[in-house]
Amino acid sequence: MRRDEKAAVIEEVAARIQESEAVFAVDYRGMSVSQSAQLRERLGEADARFSVVKNTLTERAADKVEAEGLKAYLEGPTALTFVNGDVAVAARTLSDFRRDTGGLVVFKGGWMNGSSLSAEQVDAIAKLPSRDVLYGRLVGMVASPLTGLASAMGGLIGGLARQLQAMADQGLVGGDAAPAAPAADTAAAPAAESPAADDGGGDGEQVDAGPGVDDPDAGAASSPDAGPHPDPAPGDTPAES
Repeated sequence: MRRDEKAAVIEEVAARIQESEAVFAVDYRGMSVSQSAQLRERLGEADARFSVVKNTLTERAADKVEAEGLKAYLEGPTALTFVNGDVAVAARTLSDFRRDTGGLVVFKGGWMNGSSLSAEQVDAIAKLPSRDVLYGRLVGMVASPLTGLASAMGGLIGGLARQLQAMADQGLVGGDAAPAAPAADTAAAPAAESPAADDGGGDGEQVDAGPGVDDPDAGAASSPDAGPHPDPAPGDTPAES
């Protein structure tokens, strides 16, 4: 490989490291050409790229983009998986391929968010749900309290409407309520039972009822000395002695 070709490869690998969401380093020993092609196809569906580059060139590319933590995994046969899509999906694709092939593609480590990853960490990432599944769970967690609040508000409004309707049926709302009895009716009876003497003046003087007015306590036959009728009928004149 000429010097300019090596420089082009270094630039390309450095750009991929910098642009990728994550980079996984794997040991690909024992993998056939057909198996390598099959893995590339499966990783392509996960928006990831499987590449085999000389370790020395990858080291120089890592130095170029300050990814020195990746250099520790560049010993022996090493292939790099550059992930541009869902990191968990790409890691699970590699893990599933290893299971299907009886142990091929062993994780060495990786690089993500400016930090190195151990082989155990890459295995843990492979067990995570996909990004879409996590988004769905998050949306469900946010929507669940809102759904409960809407249901509670609906029940509260429905209960209030039923109470108002019951009050309307009983004539307690809407202007159909029976008017209250006037207070004057309750005070009329005691006033009627007060004695006539109370109608006198407030100074304690007795009021003269005038002539011809009998004592209210006396009956109609209580005046034997009233004297003869002013106009006696003929024949009614008393005999003289």
